[in-house]
Amino acid sequence: MAQTTTRFFATLGALLAALLLLSACGNAGGVSWGWYEVLPTTPRGRDNFFFLLSGFWLTIAISGVSIFFSVLIGLFVALPGLAKDKKLRAFNRVYVEIFRAIPILVMLLWTYYGLPILLGISLSPFVAGVIALALCDSAFEAEIFRAGIQSIERGQIDGADSLGLTYFQKMRLVILPQAIRRILPAMGNQFVYMLKMSSLVYVLGLPELTRRANELSVTVYRPLEIYTILLLEYLVLVLVVSWLVRHLEKRMGANVLEGAH
Repeated sequence: MAQTTTRFFATLGALLAALLLLSACGNAGGVSWGWYEVLPTTPRGRDNFFFLLSGFWLTIAISGVSIFFSVLIGLFVALPGLAKDKKLRAFNRVYVEIFRAIPILVMLLWTYYGLPILLGISLSPFVAGVIALALCDSAFEAEIFRAGIQSIERGQIDGADSLGLTYFQKMRLVILPQAIRRILPAMGNQFVYMLKMSSLVYVLGLPELTRRANELSVTVYRPLEIYTILLLEYLVLVLVVSWLVRHLEKRMGANVLEGAH
């Protein structure tokens, strides 16, 4: 754990050092760089830098809410796929195949522009983004849950049945806790994926990180410098999420080992 934390902060330190180096480049190599426009070394750069960061919380919010709902939907879609009833299994396959096949950008546009016409409702960019991201990701979450549940040994299920547990008690107390430990790395990958895919919501006008970068690029016209900062912003976010997931994996893995002894 200590080594992982050290590597994490070493990476962040390297990124900060790189930014400071870029700010000192000036006109090095005969190229007119404009890092002063986006780094907090000048008043103008400071304003632009904090303008880029102003989309940070919306990116976190839409990613977190979308992940929450995609996991819930994915779990409820996965369970019919394990049923003996062919109709329930068919529902699972149809849902997964449809939403796994639709590109997220297309789903975002259809949800924001098409769903209000179809249902006669009005959707904000945030709500439309959450719906589209959650639906598309839930198909992958459903497959992850299904694989995790199917990996549980038959003896565990038979033991739960012998105790007279109901279906929901068996899932809640016996199967899902073990399945979640096994699928946590795969779910962590999906969390990172969702964080990156949330950048597509900029097409709906939501002022998250990517939208802020596009707006500043139009007014300042320093695309290399601006999108480099955007790249680093997402890199830091992904590093933080990856670190948290690995930390959770180790804690849950340690609990399993302790239980084995």
